[in-house]
Amino acid sequence: MNIRRFATLDSTNDEARRLAEADETGPLWIVADAQTSGHGRRGRVWVSEPGNLFTTLLMRVPGSAEQCAQLSFAAALAVGDTVAALAPQAHVALKWPNDVLLEARKVAGILLEAASTKDGCADWVLIGIGINLSHFPENVEFPAISVAAVTGAAPERDDALSVLGSHWNRWFEAWREGGFEPLRQAWLARAAGLGDKIVAKAGAREIEGVFQDLDGDGALLIREVRGGISRVTAGEVFFRP
Repeated sequence: MNIRRFATLDSTNDEARRLAEADETGPLWIVADAQTSGHGRRGRVWVSEPGNLFTTLLMRVPGSAEQCAQLSFAAALAVGDTVAALAPQAHVALKWPNDVLLEARKVAGILLEAASTKDGCADWVLIGIGINLSHFPENVEFPAISVAAVTGAAPERDDALSVLGSHWNRWFEAWREGGFEPLRQAWLARAAGLGDKIVAKAGAREIEGVFQDLDGDGALLIREVRGGISRVTAGEVFFRP
């Protein structure tokens, strides 16, 4: 693994973007002990105190930006495998679109960003990953947890990064050789809420029904209460009893 380490950054994704714009080609893992402006999807703040893993993988990937967006599922699978290795007796699940759950609480999140050139191909891809190794935020919208809260001890950050890099390589190769379908099948096998009642919030719209499947491009398919299938490409999922 090619790794660049920092004591403090505004965010690893921001640093990766600066490096990409300065013609860094990667693949490069950017790691920070702490972030002052860590953020997740939709601009949400990611609490970034020392002790957890904050990293972004910068790489250039052939294909369209839409194809590269599928790599968020490869990252989720890699993070899920990593958390399962760090907490082998616990239950790990994947929550659409890009969260990893440990004992039904959020332990990790993923933020993928891609830039396109004029011909529509991805110029670079940034895959930001945060894993709660030693601590987790309280009073958040979706309950959180850390690996240490489950196992009684926080893993070493570099050990976690090494495990993550190994699993990432495996899932990236699966995507490069087989496209999205191998990722889709593996993700569904670990999906939280599959076959259960959920509510998906997509902008001002709320869709209630049963989580039925993933589409061939990663969209969420919900069988609505009133009948019919809704396809959700972006939003937030909440579980219902």
